[in-house]
Amino acid sequence: MVSKTDDIPATVPDCNPLDLVTEVGDGAQNEKAICPTSIKDSCACEHKGDIMMNGSKSIQQTEDSDAQQNGTGEDSNEQEVIVIQDTGFTVKIQAPGTEPFDLQVSPQEMVQEIHQVLMDREDTCHRTCFSLQLDGNVLDNFAELKSIEGLQEGSVLKVVEEPYTVREARIHVRHIRDLLKSLDPSDAYNGVDCNSLSFLSVFTDGDLGENGKRKKKGNELEQIDCTPPEHILPGSKEHPLAPLQPQNKDWKPMQCLKVLTMSGWNPPPGNRKMHGDLMYLYIVTVEERHISITASTRGFYLNQSTSYTFNPKPANPSFLSHSLVELLSQLSPAFKKNFTALQKKRVQRHPFERIATPFQVYSWTAPQVDHAMDCVRAEDAYTSRLGYEEHIPGQTRDWNEELQTTRELPRKNLPERLLRERAIFKVHSDFAAAATRGAMAVIDGNVMAINPGEETRMQMFIWNNIFFSLGFDVRDHYRELGGDAAAHAAPTNDLNGVRAYGAVDVEGLYTLGTVVVDYRGYRVTAQSIIPGILEREQEQSVIYGSIDFGKTVVSHNKYLELLDKTSRPLKVQKHNVLNEKDEAVELCSSVECKGIIGNDGRHYILDLLRTFPPDLNFLPVEGVELPAECLRQGFPRPHRHRLACLRQELIEAFVEHRYLLFMKMAALQLMQQKANRDTKACAAIAEGSETTTIKLDSTQTMNADSSSFTDTPNTTDGKISNSTNEGPLDTTTATQNGACESPLEGKDLEDGIPALAQAKEIAETLVTEDGTGIDSKSRELVLNACKAVGSISSSSFDIRFNPDIFSPGVRFPEDSADDIQKQKQLLKDTAAFLLSCQIPSLVKDCLDHTALPLDGATLTEALHQRGINVRYLGTVLDFIDKTPAKAQLDHVYRIGICELITRCAKHVFKIYLQGVELSALSAAVSHFLNCFLSSFHDAVAHLPSDELVSRRKSRKRRNRVSGNGDTAWASLTPSELWKNMISEAQSYYHFTLVCESLDQVVEKYGLQKITLLREISLKTGIQILIKEYNFDSRHKPAFTEEDILNIFPVVKHVNPKASDAFHFFQSGQAKVQQGFLKEGSELINEALNLFNNVYGAMHVEICACLRLLARLNYIMGDHAEALSNQQKAVLMSERVLGIEHPNTIQEYMHLALYCFANGQLSTALKLLYRARYLMLLVSGEDHPEMALLDSNIGLVLHGVMEYDLSLRFLENALTINTKYHGTRSLKVALSHHLVARVYESKAEFRCALQHEKEGYTIYKNQMGEVHEKTKESSEYLKYLTQQAVALQRTMNEIYKNGSNASIMPLKFTAPSMASVLEQLNIINGIIFIPLSQKDLENLKAEVQRRQQLQELGKAEDTEDIPLEQNDNDKIPID
Repeated sequence: MVSKTDDIPATVPDCNPLDLVTEVGDGAQNEKAICPTSIKDSCACEHKGDIMMNGSKSIQQTEDSDAQQNGTGEDSNEQEVIVIQDTGFTVKIQAPGTEPFDLQVSPQEMVQEIHQVLMDREDTCHRTCFSLQLDGNVLDNFAELKSIEGLQEGSVLKVVEEPYTVREARIHVRHIRDLLKSLDPSDAYNGVDCNSLSFLSVFTDGDLGENGKRKKKGNELEQIDCTPPEHILPGSKEHPLAPLQPQNKDWKPMQCLKVLTMSGWNPPPGNRKMHGDLMYLYIVTVEERHISITASTRGFYLNQSTSYTFNPKPANPSFLSHSLVELLSQLSPAFKKNFTALQKKRVQRHPFERIATPFQVYSWTAPQVDHAMDCVRAEDAYTSRLGYEEHIPGQTRDWNEELQTTRELPRKNLPERLLRERAIFKVHSDFAAAATRGAMAVIDGNVMAINPGEETRMQMFIWNNIFFSLGFDVRDHYRELGGDAAAHAAPTNDLNGVRAYGAVDVEGLYTLGTVVVDYRGYRVTAQSIIPGILEREQEQSVIYGSIDFGKTVVSHNKYLELLDKTSRPLKVQKHNVLNEKDEAVELCSSVECKGIIGNDGRHYILDLLRTFPPDLNFLPVEGVELPAECLRQGFPRPHRHRLACLRQELIEAFVEHRYLLFMKMAALQLMQQKANRDTKACAAIAEGSETTTIKLDSTQTMNADSSSFTDTPNTTDGKISNSTNEGPLDTTTATQNGACESPLEGKDLEDGIPALAQAKEIAETLVTEDGTGIDSKSRELVLNACKAVGSISSSSFDIRFNPDIFSPGVRFPEDSADDIQKQKQLLKDTAAFLLSCQIPSLVKDCLDHTALPLDGATLTEALHQRGINVRYLGTVLDFIDKTPAKAQLDHVYRIGICELITRCAKHVFKIYLQGVELSALSAAVSHFLNCFLSSFHDAVAHLPSDELVSRRKSRKRRNRVSGNGDTAWASLTPSELWKNMISEAQSYYHFTLVCESLDQVVEKYGLQKITLLREISLKTGIQILIKEYNFDSRHKPAFTEEDILNIFPVVKHVNPKASDAFHFFQSGQAKVQQGFLKEGSELINEALNLFNNVYGAMHVEICACLRLLARLNYIMGDHAEALSNQQKAVLMSERVLGIEHPNTIQEYMHLALYCFANGQLSTALKLLYRARYLMLLVSGEDHPEMALLDSNIGLVLHGVMEYDLSLRFLENALTINTKYHGTRSLKVALSHHLVARVYESKAEFRCALQHEKEGYTIYKNQMGEVHEKTKESSEYLKYLTQQAVALQRTMNEIYKNGSNASIMPLKFTAPSMASVLEQLNIINGIIFIPLSQKDLENLKAEVQRRQQLQELGKAEDTEDIPLEQNDNDKIPID
C-alpha cells in the first residue's frame, strides 16, 4: 500500500505494525479508488471548497480523473507498482545469548528500524553496538530492506557484536540510563526529551486487555464499589488538586543501582588510550558496593581504581562483558533481579505511554520528586549538542539548510509528498525543540551576545546556528508604532505571516524557520539564519521591500513574480507606493516585507508582520470615519500599538460573505431582466439593456441594499430571526458595510433565489473564458455585481486587500487615489463585518451549542476560528451581557471573564518578572500568586537572601527588605495588583470590572480560584507543587516559595500539516455524514496511515482520527475494536494535549461508553468519575457539557442498581439541561424520562409519573401527538399508572388484613444492560435508526454478511444506514 512507504516511524519501538497501518489485504483492491482523491496538487489550499467537494464526490468519479490530475497516466502506474510490492514478510533474528525469534518486517523499512526494535525488545534491549549480518555480509544501516539482495521470507539475520568507539560507548551508557529510568516520570515532570504524563492506566488497571476483552468474566455486579469520592458528587464545594495526578503504582521506583555516573578519572590518559580504554564509569550498587568500570573497545570490565587512587588495570576477575547490563548482572544480584522485573513492566506498558511526543508538553503541576544523580542529564546540561545529535555527521546542524532543503523535495505524487511532508515535520519539530532550549539558555544567561557592548535589552544572540532577538524596541525601530508594545506584538504577527506563506507553499519562495518563546517575562524570537546575512549590512542585502517602514522602498521582478502566486490565496493586492524620490514602486506585499537573496541563491522573505491588513477598529486614524455599526459599539478604540491586524480566518470569512452577496446581486438582476423580458417581450430588446439592469454605483455605500433584495422569498429582512433573538442587532444597515443578514445566510440563499444557479453559471463561465462568448447583458450584470461588492476585477469576483493602507510613512501615487479609496472602504467594511456578523454568529453558535468552550484555550480557539482576535474579548462579553438569552450563555460568559482576568494578570506578571533576579524567582512567583489569588490581605514577600544568612542574624531581619539586589517586586500588594489588572482590562480589552478585589469577582461571576490558578499557570509557564491550597484563609498566604517548582517556556511555532492525510480525513467525515459508514471508515483508516507516515505515532490529528474510527467501529457493532482505538485516542490526547485538556475529558467520556458496551462497568464508572473531576477543575459544575457527563454517570449507576446515587447525578443533569437548553428542549424531556426510570426502579411511582408527565408535555408540544416519541412517552405513563395502582392496592391489602394478607408479587425490575446502553447511545448522540435489540442484531448480521460478500469480491453498492452525528465529531483541526 502506498501509505506504507515507511511502515513504522523510527520512533515507534515495539509497536504492532497493524496498530499503525491497516492490513495489506484490504488495501490492495481499494487503493486505486482511494488515492486519487488526494492527488490534488498542494495548491489546493487556496480553494477551501475543493477539499470538501473532493471528499463528497463518490470515489468512483475521482478514479477517472486520476490520469488528468497527475498530468500523465504514468505516475498512477508507479503508485500501483508500490502497492503490489509492499507485502510484509518474516525474518528470523539470531542474537547472542537468546533463542532465535521471528520478526515481521516490511520492504520499505530501513535496516536501522530493525536495530530500534531490537534495542526495545525485552531480551535484546541491553545491546546497542552491533551489526546485522545476512550470510556473513554486514547490512548497511540506511538501506531499505527491499534493496538487499537475498533477503526474503525466512532469512536469518545474525546480531553480531561490534567493537566500541567513544561515541558508541556513550550511546550505550545513555541507552542503559534510559532503560533504568523507563518507568520514572521525572522527565515528564521536568519537561525534557518530549516525555509527558498519562494516567489512563491508573483507571483501567490494565482491564482493557490486549484487544478489549476482559480478563475476568462473569457478572461483576457484586464486586463494584460505585461510590465516588466526596468531591466528585454534584454540589460539592471542595475542589482538591491532588487527584489530578493519582499515584501510579508502577512509578514506585525499583532501584537497580544507587549511582551510575562518569568517573572523575576521565578522559583516559594517553598510555591507557593505547590499551583501548575509552572512558571510565563510577557505580554504587544497591548492596553499597563502590566499583569503577572501564569502557574499552572490547566491552566493559571491572578495574582497580577507587575514588582517590587511579589503577586502570583489570580487576581479577574482570567480568569483561560486551554490554554493561551483563557486567552489572554478574556483580550485583539485586541489579539482576530488579532490572529483569523493570524491563517486564516496561514492555507491558502501552506503546503510546512511552513514545516521545513531537513537541514538548509541560505539566503545570508536579509532586515533590527526589532529585537523583543522573550522568546523562548532567552531561546534556552543559553541551550545546542536543541529546542524540551524536548521530549527525558534522558538528552543529545547519537548521536553515535543513528547513529549506526539505521544502525543495519533489511533490508530484503521493509517495513523494508523504516523504516531503515527513521530512518537513521532523526537521521542524527538531528545530522547535532546539530553539526553545536556546531561548531559555539566552534568558538564563548561558549564551554570549554577539553585541556584548550594548545594554541587555538590545542584545542579540547566536546559538546552535539559530539567531535569537528579544521582544524590545531596539534602536527605536518601532517608535511610531507603539515602542515596546509593538516590538512584543510583532513576532507573533510575523509568525502568522510565516504560517500563511508556508501554507501556500510556492516553489522558489522561502521563509525562515521561526519560533516565538515567552520565558520568565521575556519574549524571544528564534529564527534560522539566511546564509551570508551576517557578513553584510542590511541595506545592501534587501532588494525588495523597505527597511525603514516605507521611507525608502525597492522592488525586484523575481520577487514580484513569486509573490504574485501567493496574492490570490492570501488575498493581497498588487499596488504601487512612492519611494524617497517620489517614483512609483510596485509591491505585492506590505512594505515591511523584505526580500533577501541568500548566499545559497534562494529568495527569502522575512518580517511578515503585516501580511494581513490592519484592523481599523483598533487603529484610530485622523479623518477616517468608520461605518455606523462600529461607531455604535464605541470603535475605533485606542490600542497600545499600531500593528493590530485582522486574522486570516476573518479575511476568508469576509470574502466568502461577499461572494454570496455577489451571487445574490447577479441573480436578482437576472430575475429582474427576466421579469422585464416577460412583460415587454419585444419592446425590451428594442430599447436595449439600459432599462433592464439595475445600475449600481459602487460609490454609494448601498444603504438601501438590504431592501434591494430582501423581498426575495426566504431571506429574513436584515434582522436575525426571532428564535435566537440575539440582542441589540440592527443589521438593516448596509450589507456592504459587512452586516450579515441572517446567520443562516448561505442556506436560505440557495432556496430563496431561483436565478442563483444561472448567475453562478454566468460568473463561472466569465472566469474561465475571459468573458468571450457571453452576451453583453450578462457581462454588464457581472460588472455591476463586481462593482457593488468591491471586487478588484470587473469581469469576475476577486477581492484582495492592500496591506499598506493606513501604514504611517507609506505614500501612494496620485493615479491610484481611486483604488486606494476603494481599499479603505473595503477595510472599513471588514471591520464592521467582524462586529455585526462574526461576533453575533459566535454567540449564536454558543447558544445552540455548536461551539462549546470549556476553558480559556478552547474559547480562544472558538474566537480564532471565526477570525475574532482576543483583543475583542471585552466586546464579546458586552455583547453576551446584552443578549436576552444571557442565562443560557452563563458558561461562556464565565469562561470569558476568567480568561480576561488571567490574561490581564499575565500582562502584569510579564513586566513584574523582568525585574526579578534569578535567585529570587520562586519567592517572587509565589508572592505574585499570593497577591493574585490568596484572600490573605497582608501578603509579605519572603526574601530569598535568608538561605545564605546565618540563623541567628536572620531572626532579627526576617521582615526587613534586604539591601542587596533589586527587590522592587517585593513591594507589590494585592490591592495594587488588582488596580493594575482593572486598568489593564479597561485599556486593553475595554472592559470594566466593577469589583474591589478578586474575591468579589469570584463571588459575583461564580469563578473558581483553582481554575484561575490553572489558567494563569498554563499562560505563564509556572509549575506548582501538587497539594491542597487554602486560597480563602485570611490568616496566612496560600503559597510559599517551596510551592513553585519550575518555570517553563510558552512556545509558539508553525504546525506543518499532512495535507493528503487531511484531505482523506475530511472526505471520510463527509462520507460518514452522508451515511456511507463503510466507505467513510476506509477513508479514515487510510488517513490514519498517512498521518502516521508524516507525523510518527503521536499527534493531535491522529487523535481525532482514532476517535472517529472508534465511533465508527462502535456504530458498526465492533465494540472491542472501538475500545482499542478509543484507548489509543485517550492516551494520545493525554500525552499530546495534556492530562486535563478539554479534549482529553471528551475522550474519557467516549471510552467510558465503549467500556460499558463491553461489559466493563466498574472501569466505565471510574473513567466517568475521572472525566467529572477534570471537568470540575477546568470549568466547574455549571456547564452544559456537565449535563451530558452526569446523564452518563447516572445511567451507568442506574444499571448497577445504585438508585440514590444515580438520582443525584440525573437530577443535576436535569437542572443544567433546563438552564442551558430551556424548559421546552427535547434534551430536557429526555432528562425527565431518565429520572422517571430511576424512580420507577425505586418503586416511587408518584415521582416517576410527575417527571414522565413533564417529558410527555414537551414531546407533545414540540413533536405533535402522532410522533413516536410522544407515543412511547404516553405508553410509559400508562405503565407507570398501572404500577402505581397495583402498589396502592397491595398496600391497602396489607393495612386491611395485617400480616396474613395475600400479597401479589410486584415487579421491581433492575434495568437490563441493553436498555441502559440504548439510553447511553441516545444521550451521546449515537442514534441507530432501528432501536430494538432484535434490529440491532439484524444490523450486525447484515454488516457481517456484507463483509463476507466483500471478501468474495461481490461487494454490492448498497447504502449503509445513515446516523446522526454528535457535534464533537465534526473535528476542527487547527
